[in-house]
Amino acid sequence: MEPEQENRWYAVRSLFADTSGAEGAYEERITLWQAVDLDDARARATAEAVEYAEFAGVTYLAEFAQSYALADAPPRDGAEVFSLTRFSALPPQPYVEQFFDTGRERQS
Repeated sequence: MEPEQENRWYAVRSLFADTSGAEGAYEERITLWQAVDLDDARARATAEAVEYAEFAGVTYLAEFAQSYALADAPPRDGAEVFSLTRFSALPPQPYVEQFFDTGRERQS
């Protein structure tokens, strides 16, 4: 097996809090890691998240981390880099408004 085939690609979702303004803000980041296993990917993502938080002046919420092993390796156009299923009794539009489109998102 080639060395690059020994490692899989993982997406790790991290959460950060910015309490510097009058109102708090939260940032979600998804980063990609080529690692030997899920634990290695999370450890590397955590180290990067700590550095990012220091650089950006935000707080890394270390107790929250979600990871996902990519099915496509190496990543390519259109590759799924993260998937999360949440169970909810909400109909589609109220669900989107509650979790994704509250009108308070800064998208850049």
